[in-house]
Formats: sequence, structure tokens, C-alpha cells
Amino acid sequence: MFNDIGALELVALVVLAVLVFGPEKLPKMIQDVTRTIRKIREFSESAKADIREELGPEFKDFEFEDLNPKTFIRKQLDNDDLGLKEIRNGFDLKKEMAEVTDAVHGREAESASSSSTTSSASGGTVDMTKKREQLEPAERPPFDADAT
Repeated sequence: MFNDIGALELVALVVLAVLVFGPEKLPKMIQDVTRTIRKIREFSESAKADIREELGPEFKDFEFEDLNPKTFIRKQLDNDDLGLKEIRNGFDLKKEMAEVTDAVHGREAESASSSSTTSSASGGTVDMTKKREQLEPAERPPFDADAT
């Protein structure tokens, strides 16, 4: 719950609590807060038990933590009934990004053929393989108007 609070911050909170509540009232306040937290936890646990009881035996393995989207996705990826690990391992993001970058900059990828890639921009056909070095000083580089 308080994983991101450091030692210095904790000391500052204790000093602030002593200054605000005073040393006489601070133990009573701590007891009241812990009692309230304990009651909230008991209420939460009884509500979870009631929900599990109402769902029936087919949901006996149901965990409320599974309602967190990150936990749900992680659990489904570990399950791998759909073969998602094969898909994820077969996809090389660096290679795909390099191919896209080469296509955008007009360079030919190593595995691509030497045919030129063309794209229509503002009604005409623009040669996307034209290098930046070949552009005239006032000429703008080619781009796809739909992509920008």
C-alpha cells in the first residue's frame, strides 16, 4: 500500500502527525485508524465471501484480482491455450520497425526486392525511393498525406 514512501518521507509524516495531533492524542488516533482499517478489511472479506457463495460452485476458482486488466492478460498469456506465445515469439518488433523506417526514408530493405515503392499524395504519384540527398534545396521530401 505504501511501497513508494521512503524512510525520510515516513519520518516527516511522523513528525507532522506529532505536531498536528500532539503526543497525548497520537496513540489514540493510531488506535482509531487501525481499528477502522481492520473493520474495512473484515467488511471487504465478508463481501467477497458472499459474492463467491452467490456465484456458485462453478466459480470456485474465481479471484477478484483477476478483474484487474493487467492480471487478467498476464494470466491469459501464461495459459497459452490459443497459442499466443508462438505468435508473440514469431513477431520481431525490431525487424518490423527497421523495415518501416527504411520504407519511410526511401531506403530499400535488405530482404525487399529492388522495385520502387510509390504512394499517391495530393492526387499524383510520388516516388518514395527518392533519397534525401537528391532533393533540391527548396523541394520538400515526399510524404503520404493520408498518413500525416
